[in-house]
Amino acid sequence: MNDWPYPRWIAHRGAGKLAPENTLAAFRVGASHGFRMFECDVKLSADDVPFLMHDATLQRTTNASKVLLAPVEYAQGAPDSGASTTSLAGGDWPWGELGRLDAGSWHSRTFAGEPLPTLDNIAAFCIRNGYCLNIEIKPTPNTAQHTGEVVARHAARLWAGQAVLPLLTSFEPDALRGAMNAQPELPRGLLLDTLWTGWLEMALALGCKAIVCNQALWDRSSVTQAQSAGFRTLSYTVNDEWAAQRLIDLGTDGIITDRVDLFSPV
Repeated sequence: MNDWPYPRWIAHRGAGKLAPENTLAAFRVGASHGFRMFECDVKLSADDVPFLMHDATLQRTTNASKVLLAPVEYAQGAPDSGASTTSLAGGDWPWGELGRLDAGSWHSRTFAGEPLPTLDNIAAFCIRNGYCLNIEIKPTPNTAQHTGEVVARHAARLWAGQAVLPLLTSFEPDALRGAMNAQPELPRGLLLDTLWTGWLEMALALGCKAIVCNQALWDRSSVTQAQSAGFRTLSYTVNDEWAAQRLIDLGTDGIITDRVDLFSPV
């Protein structure tokens, strides 16, 4: 793999706000606006199937509250047969249940019936079309390292033999550590919402290729620190032209945006 094979412009959750986030429909909309790299969130079902979902719970972007009415029986490890409280955490349900949810109607009628995709679905779409992918690892609480390991193994299998591998990122160092231990050849990036003490040292220890920051954290000093240490510098979520221009002028490498309708990714 080349040192940095990714384009500057990255469509957030597939197509930003123009389609239901983290769905195959969103990826198609983003691609129709000319984007060739996409960001998505991946977590694990109770039976360890990587699927796309940002939130810890299912209510906001699916019809789970109307469909998943059974008691919790699928938590990681041995189930509690006496459970009687319905959980709407995505990680508490097996893929057989999650795969039948509607992940499009919340957005608009146009996308009614759009299902949750698995990482396998998204990989097939990206590989067939020559698109790049940034996978943000979104663990269910207390499963960070395990989630990183499983997602990395799936990604390595799905992209085997491809010239450009997906970029794995996470706010949770343990998730990146799991990915590093499982598939060290996959490029990694540390996500930051603050420049907490030791962020640079942690990224180095995790063998990261990139630092992905809240856009406001990048200034001349922080960009110099990161780039001097050998990191690529990416920003989220950039939706204004002035903000994008500031980051370009700072010499950063990647811009994650919702505004696939505003920015021309060429």
